[in-house]
Amino acid sequence: MGTYIVNVESDVLAKQCVTICEERKAENVVLFDVQKASVLADYYLLCTGNSMPHIRALSEHLKIEINGEHGLLPRAKEGDASSEWIILDYGVVIVHILDADRRRFYNVEELWNPELVVYRSPSEEEEEEDVTEF
Repeated sequence: MGTYIVNVESDVLAKQCVTICEERKAENVVLFDVQKASVLADYYLLCTGNSMPHIRALSEHLKIEINGEHGLLPRAKEGDASSEWIILDYGVVIVHILDADRRRFYNVEELWNPELVVYRSPSEEEEEEDVTEF
């Protein structure tokens, strides 16, 4: 396996991934800063897609926009929309796109301390208020 070079700061890439997911209507977006807790990545992003086509679209738009902006493709991709869980590994940021049932069943966010959450998409009540971006 060759060297995988990330030419963008991990926090910049993480924020861009959050923005892309939210622009594409991902639900329950949560970003964990795991720099001090994991050797695998600096950030883990979890989000929910509401259908197989939506999960596929989120994955494709992430790949297209991150590649367009930074010339960066995922070093690994696991799953597809039919599995209802896609993982995109950008080295410093790992993105999990799941359907709601898989997310509840596997409860991935429970793997990390809630204090590591640096961003959580606003709830419907908060969306009505002026919410400051991270």
